[in-house]
Amino acid sequence: MEDGFVIERARLLTLAPHSDCLSAPRRGAHASEVGPIEWGYVEVDAGGRVASLGAGDWRGDAARVRIDAHGRVVLPGWVDCHTHACFAGSRLDEWERKQHGATYLEILASGGGIMSTVRAVRAASRDELAHTLADRLRGMAALGAVAVEVKTGYGLDLETELRMIDAIYAAAARAGVRVRPTFLGGHAIDPDAPQLADEMIDHGLEELARRHPGMCVDAFCEVGSWSLDQCVRYFERAGQLGLPIRVHADQFHELGMTQEAIRLGALSVDHLEATSPDTLMALAESATMGVALPATAFSLGTPQMNARAFIDAGGAFALASNFNPGSAPSPSLAFSISLAVRFLGLSIHEAITAATWNAACLLGIADEAGCIAVGRHAWLQMIPHTDERALGVEFAGAPPDLVLGPGGASGADGHLVRTVARALANRL
Repeated sequence: MEDGFVIERARLLTLAPHSDCLSAPRRGAHASEVGPIEWGYVEVDAGGRVASLGAGDWRGDAARVRIDAHGRVVLPGWVDCHTHACFAGSRLDEWERKQHGATYLEILASGGGIMSTVRAVRAASRDELAHTLADRLRGMAALGAVAVEVKTGYGLDLETELRMIDAIYAAAARAGVRVRPTFLGGHAIDPDAPQLADEMIDHGLEELARRHPGMCVDAFCEVGSWSLDQCVRYFERAGQLGLPIRVHADQFHELGMTQEAIRLGALSVDHLEATSPDTLMALAESATMGVALPATAFSLGTPQMNARAFIDAGGAFALASNFNPGSAPSPSLAFSISLAVRFLGLSIHEAITAATWNAACLLGIADEAGCIAVGRHAWLQMIPHTDERALGVEFAGAPPDLVLGPGGASGADGHLVRTVARALANRL
């Protein structure tokens, strides 16, 4: 057991990168290249890395711990590249309002929505935020996630936003997944602090850069939230400070932020449900990635992103859960994959690529996650299906039988988890 273990008799989707694009997202026809091995094995060494993999039956050391997959699919663990999983409080009362016809923007305008969560987060300590976030991250790991981006954004003042960063790091240390924090300094407008945008641009970003050099920053450009002018000034200042940028844009209205994001060299534009065809094509031709959040439109009953056109135009595309307490209360990236196949026109292989390799490229962790290859972390999952197409058909189904991530082994199959956990015991 000290020497690791082998998963054998599996259908492997390696997502192995090409030698000429070791950290580049897959576009167009390449987005469906998942590196399948119909019947094969993965050998994991004592350090938790892939020692070997290949087609056919395992012929190695007979003393090695062996896990029989019985033909089930083994693929990289999910990389959830857009979440708001750090929050406090409850929004269950708002769901009742929605059932009686209130819209998302109406709830926001009446002090609910984001502002409800803001009040709860401001009242929470760092340790309280870290504890609840760690619980959520462990739940996401059990659903197949090995890496998760977590945004701030529920503070709406610099002190609370920075406390959220501290909580995210504290949770990451105990959650068993790879965590990438993002500073969402522009999420909403607090009616009691209308000067927040100017303060964040003039002072907040500089303090962020001092404490957390190179951290990615984000903002929500939308009616009732940050304006186009505020977002552009915020992102231009971030660029001066060496902070990479991402942006929420075109969720309900197209305000021109996507074009500005391209000009500013943003890593991604996320949402894109209201983006015009011409703007979507311009984004597809740029280096900026497009990120779809189908659980949000599903939850709100609003239009979905035209991801099919974006991919066909050669766009670099990623898929995320947008897990949050209001508009996307789902931690399951597998559910988002099912929605993407149903409503965004993706093939199952395009959706898998978008939620593994491409998402890892967006987060800058393609050397750690997103594929199964010799020498890399064995951050993978075994799903309870012998054909991955079931992920696009089934929703709210069984979780993975086994997940191997930074925190070791978890999953639904208790016997497999215990067997692998014993094999990993000396390195955890």
